[in-house]
Amino acid sequence: MLSLSLAPLVPVPALWALGCLAAILAGVAVLARGPVALLRVLVLALVLLALANPSLVQEEREPVKDIVAVVVDRSGSQGLGDRPAMTDRVRAELERRLGTLNAIEPRFVEVPEAGGDEGTRLFTALSSALADVPPDRLAGVVMLTDGVVHDIPANLSSASFKAPLHVLVTGRPDERDRQIRLIEAPRFGIVGRDQTVRAEVMERGGTGSAVVTVRRDGEEVVRQSVRTGQPFNLTLRVEHGGPNVVEIEAEALPGELTTANNRAVLPIEGIREKLRVLLVSGEPHAGERTWRNLLKSDANVDLVHFTILRPPEKQDGTPISELSLIAFPTRELFQQKIKDFDLIIFDRYANQSVLPSSYFDNIVRYVREGGALLIAAGPEFASAASLARTRLAAILPGEPNGRVVERPYKAALTGSGQRHPVTRDLPGSEASPPAWGDWLRLIGAEVRPGVTPIMAGADALPLLALSREEKGRVALLLSDHAWLWARGYEGGGPHLDLLRRLGHWLMKEPALEEEALRASTTGHGREVRVERQTMGDTTEPVTVTAPGGRSRTLTLNPDKPGLFAATFEADELGLHTLRAGTLVAFVSVGPANPRELVDVFSDTERLRGIAEATGGSVRRLAEVGGGLAIPRLQIVRSGRLSGSDWIGFRPSDSAVVRGVSVYPLGLGLAALAAIAAAVLAMWLAEGRRGRV
Repeated sequence: MLSLSLAPLVPVPALWALGCLAAILAGVAVLARGPVALLRVLVLALVLLALANPSLVQEEREPVKDIVAVVVDRSGSQGLGDRPAMTDRVRAELERRLGTLNAIEPRFVEVPEAGGDEGTRLFTALSSALADVPPDRLAGVVMLTDGVVHDIPANLSSASFKAPLHVLVTGRPDERDRQIRLIEAPRFGIVGRDQTVRAEVMERGGTGSAVVTVRRDGEEVVRQSVRTGQPFNLTLRVEHGGPNVVEIEAEALPGELTTANNRAVLPIEGIREKLRVLLVSGEPHAGERTWRNLLKSDANVDLVHFTILRPPEKQDGTPISELSLIAFPTRELFQQKIKDFDLIIFDRYANQSVLPSSYFDNIVRYVREGGALLIAAGPEFASAASLARTRLAAILPGEPNGRVVERPYKAALTGSGQRHPVTRDLPGSEASPPAWGDWLRLIGAEVRPGVTPIMAGADALPLLALSREEKGRVALLLSDHAWLWARGYEGGGPHLDLLRRLGHWLMKEPALEEEALRASTTGHGREVRVERQTMGDTTEPVTVTAPGGRSRTLTLNPDKPGLFAATFEADELGLHTLRAGTLVAFVSVGPANPRELVDVFSDTERLRGIAEATGGSVRRLAEVGGGLAIPRLQIVRSGRLSGSDWIGFRPSDSAVVRGVSVYPLGLGLAALAAIAAAVLAMWLAEGRRGRV
């Protein structure tokens, strides 16, 4: 390619000034001397041309191929139905057809689902993929998607490209689906109270009604039929503190796109309004204040504390009106309001006929219906006045054998205690013997069959035993010397950790369950940590079901005594269900109800505005007969860029300059000779005119 280039030897403004001056002089010369002055004009013109320094530039250019970007949507909604197979087939065909266009270089951009809940971001991925491509080399863009895109530019001026956009939409026009939409969903609730959830079943191509199943922590609580498209209310009770995972699932439609959005998950955080604890102490002793201080230090505990200072055998005829003591309201506490308490503690309490047998029956019934009982035993537990000789014997974890050991000993964890969440990892337990102070008394007892102590004392006798009694729980602490740890005797010990964990286990804190399955995200992308708490030496594999229905088996490895763990990388966003035997757990990777599953139907309209603004087109690939209508690809230099069965790309005729040759015209001997010849001609012409 040959072109003319100017490289002035003087600044351009000076060159223009000299040109104007030369034009004025030339005009004056022609007026004064006639046509002969034209030779002077020629001389001035040649001088100005030399100052402009003209050159002939010859470029060696090599044509380059134009870029056609093919953006392939691999988001979550593109994995529904037959869209993955359709996408793979069309992508392969586009790659083959683009390969036959010699002037085109295809660039395929695979776009996975965005992190978090940002949805499908095809235009963002396209902008990043074309960052190294000059705008004039882009001949066109093809998007292979279901049309559900969440970063569509508002207009053409805000788009990152100026080439025709052709959208090939997967999916079929007769798609059907059903999903649950939460309208009102409480985040928190008081334990023991009802919460109302408002939801709606939405569908396209459905039957107008659906059976909805509601589960709480994996257990079915409600099943009812509802009208689709109409809101409905569900009343659910918050059963325990911590997360109460409520799952609302609508029955599936035959042939629907996905069942992943048929289920909505709502974690309701259970909050205890007040923990009501009844503490009944026998005769005053040094450890009584330890229990009181522990319970009063928690602002969430409403403590009712009575100490038996004047049992019936100490009656001396003093009138009641002259006593400063408060009468023990046995009927009110153990008959009328017993169900109001979350925990009942008997601290060194001896059966001195203060409570009749019918009240002990009430306590047994209270425990079996879900209550909690803790016996902190002293020497009285081994006597004839022992609570084990009352109706409570039916629910106690152990029975005294009459032995009382009174010598220093180290409380220690049993094998079961090392695995139990109440005592596992107690500070100091990692040493042998444990790095905590001695206790000085232990009440001998024989535990019931099926009950395994989690702490032992002198001569390996049981020190702490836990048991379940139908819906309730019972703990038996066979020493009244926990207060020695609180007082720092011989270094003290973890009395706060032990007694608080014990109380929370009795009140069914989920984190302290002996058999539990838990899962949580680790904060590193989609990594999920799975934990299985068990009292066994081994555990079964965990089945992990992804939101889309795919399952995998996860083998857990020992992490601590009684705790097995493993991690896995989640392939999908949404709620994953984990099962190990009868245990069920849930973990939400990203949002529990992902944006990709809110609108799953393929759409040809969302991208139509931006596509047609670029001169491109939007078309559905699926044909009525079940085939695929893949358009032909053409190079179009002018006119329309699409037809009924074809799409076109506009070439740019771009090239890469491989070499440049410059030939100056105003410099060198040739230019000097031309100027000299012009001056000589001017001199000769004007000299001849003078002689005439």
